[in-house]
Amino acid sequence: MSLLKVEGLGKSFGGVKAVDGISFTLAKGELLALIGPNGAGKSTTFNMVNGQLKADRGSIQLEGHELIGRKPRDIWRLGVGRTFQIAETFESLTVVENVQMALLSNDHRLYNLWRRAAAHRRDEAIALLGQVGMAEQADRPCSELAYGDVKRVELAIAMANNPRLLLMDEPTAGMAPNERNALMALTKKLVTERGMAVLFTEHSMDVVFAYADRMIVLARGRLIAEGKPLEIRDHPKVQEVYFGTGKTFEKHGGQPAAAAPTEAAHG
Repeated sequence: MSLLKVEGLGKSFGGVKAVDGISFTLAKGELLALIGPNGAGKSTTFNMVNGQLKADRGSIQLEGHELIGRKPRDIWRLGVGRTFQIAETFESLTVVENVQMALLSNDHRLYNLWRRAAAHRRDEAIALLGQVGMAEQADRPCSELAYGDVKRVELAIAMANNPRLLLMDEPTAGMAPNERNALMALTKKLVTERGMAVLFTEHSMDVVFAYADRMIVLARGRLIAEGKPLEIRDHPKVQEVYFGTGKTFEKHGGQPAAAAPTEAAHG
């Protein structure tokens, strides 16, 4: 049984179909890359799964629970974690306090300005930091960390609700090649150990082909290919649309559309 099941998902902005009836599934223990050229609909799809955007049509189910219409916080509490392209942490707090804040939220408790978060589930926060290799820096302010370490802290925060599904938006953006590989190797390890699933967008193709179990490719809001990395690399439609070697998919009238940009940017 699929952990995540997306069927006929659609979203329009004015007269533009940003996402046009896409369907895909994601299984436990799987890393699924969502890729495509600029304007493909990646970010729109991602934000609908997360609840930041409401779909116009279709269905997004997490183990039978419909996600469309739920707020991002409610989706998070169902077991969907998320990291962002630009890492989001509280710089004024320590590393461990950042994780404790996430644990407070998961426990439906509000942060009390008169009682520091340091009193709440510190051992569990340290254990989460240990999983991402940051336990020794637990009491350092986040403002002092290198960017690669901030991304690790963000990953620990995303794990605070023990997610079944982790959404990662451009997880290696702004990182050096060795940092990119270290972060994705860590993510792969967590997926295996926890039996969760990861849906991620990524512009670095070396990362995608090295770590994705499967890939889905969008172009102008439509899903044009799905399969394992080697299948995607050799897929003629992907080479045309994504890598800019010629025509894009055909329009309804049978005439080829203009070639898409070769750079995989946000879409």
